Amino acid sequence: MVTRSVSEVALAIEELDPKRHDRAGFDCGVEPLNRYLRSLAAQHRAKGMATTFVLVDSSAAATILGYYSLSAASLAFERLADADRRGLPDYPVPAVRIGRLASSQAHRGQRLGELLLQNAVKRTLAVRQTLGVRVVLVEAKDPTAEAFYRRYGFRLCDEHSRQLYLPLGAA
Repeated sequence: MVTRSVSEVALAIEELDPKRHDRAGFDCGVEPLNRYLRSLAAQHRAKGMATTFVLVDSSAAATILGYYSLSAASLAFERLADADRRGLPDYPVPAVRIGRLASSQAHRGQRLGELLLQNAVKRTLAVRQTLGVRVVLVEAKDPTAEAFYRRYGFRLCDEHSRQLYLPLGAA
């Protein structure tokens, strides 16, 4: 669990617990992201597909302020920029995918998305202690999401998609 104080509120990021966290009360304004949290996140965890982490205010831990999901992935070697391929073998690059990332509409402007992204990358770097991971992958849903990820160093895989990656460098 990660705790950070923002605007005098103690925030924590913890693994989704369907019995404790109010998934039905979450609204990010994007129905597919709301539906994923409400209906699929717990199922994907149980099936070993993805793990979802939620951002909560420690004083009202049932209320979800934002979330992200992580899963294992790979990226074709050819999709990396030339500079990022240097020194790597010519086969798929091990990755962690941020499958979804959303913050509550009621808390817009508080940089919760940035906090969630930082935590996802930090968690991925911790995984590197026991598992090979070279990049973090995302699939931006629209130009606004693409711009968000690019601000944090993510690079487009190609000009024909919105798939981006963040190179993590050597372990």
